[in-house]
Amino acid sequence: MTHHVLETPITEETVRALRVGDTVTLRGTLFGIRDATLIAMFDRGRRTRFDLRGHAVIHTAPNVRKVPPSERHPAGYEPVCIGTTTSDRMERFTRPLMEREGVRLIIGKGGLREHSAAAFRDLGGAYLAIVGGTAALETTWITAIEDVDLDDLHPESLWRFAIGDFGPLLVAMDAHGGSLYREVQAEVAARRAAVLARLGVA
Repeated sequence: MTHHVLETPITEETVRALRVGDTVTLRGTLFGIRDATLIAMFDRGRRTRFDLRGHAVIHTAPNVRKVPPSERHPAGYEPVCIGTTTSDRMERFTRPLMEREGVRLIIGKGGLREHSAAAFRDLGGAYLAIVGGTAALETTWITAIEDVDLDDLHPESLWRFAIGDFGPLLVAMDAHGGSLYREVQAEVAARRAAVLARLGVA
């Protein structure tokens, strides 16, 4: 198990060096994205002015406060609570997000499924997991909301965050087909079968 400190954007070679069980701390830029953002971009034909190539996105719809634009708050938003939402319902967007926009890393909670695992393997990506309930801590890792696009979808806009040391995050799915979620499911199924067998339940 290795800890990686990565400055975004990152290359395919860098992401393919990550393995399930490693940890990652991110620095530089992080983009916030969620259901409505992805539906607008891939189902309704909208495009973003942001260059997402080589970057990480986090599944979030942050709580923010509108403030006058300033050096500290260049986008006119102050972060209040920026937490992570469950990723599973955004499963179908993993491959297009990587193919069209060049995203390398997805941060979320709860994991993604086999279509995402295949996209990570084919295109060079990884899923970084956050434990649920850590929004207050995550917010301290964001130094500023630098910019926002598709803001008519607020709060499910496309956010550009400046980050200091964002992490550590757990590599839960890698570019080699590894998935902690698959491993856990297999272990749970085996334990269940063993318990049923001891009980004599077919």
